[in-house]
Amino acid sequence: MQNHYREKAQRIIEKVKYITIATTTPNGSPWNTPVFSAFDEDYNFYWGSYRESQHSQNIKNNSEVFLVIYDSTAAPGTGEGVYVKAKAFEIENEEETDRIHTLLQKRRDPIPYWKLDQVKRNAPIRLYKAFPEKVWVNGDDKVGGNYIDVRIEVKLAP
Repeated sequence: MQNHYREKAQRIIEKVKYITIATTTPNGSPWNTPVFSAFDEDYNFYWGSYRESQHSQNIKNNSEVFLVIYDSTAAPGTGEGVYVKAKAFEIENEEETDRIHTLLQKRRDPIPYWKLDQVKRNAPIRLYKAFPEKVWVNGDDKVGGNYIDVRIEVKLAP
């Protein structure tokens, strides 16, 4: 059964190119931001953002984030999602920046992603990484004859 849910999560991640990142402002207010993303073989997630944007500043102050990956165009009652508790940070290593830029470019093809020099050194756009701590997919159950949406924990990499 676990394989079924892991495959479901992997399928959703492969299909959906935007993730929603939930962060927290310094005063404790929630902040959600959708970003174009890529992922690697270990299901770490990557995106680029203006380093002064609210969510980038929130990550700088608090690395705890929550990601949601879902197809917002799905018909009612057919939606599937992946939920990820993660730690996020700005990438500072140039070799890692090169690798992540390539992942983002491949996922965005044929529309170009930012040029590499636009995300390196002191550029205002920076690349970010989130590494999952826990991952869930939605499932369903019934309580008192009523349908409910539940989360089922999965391990993305076998």
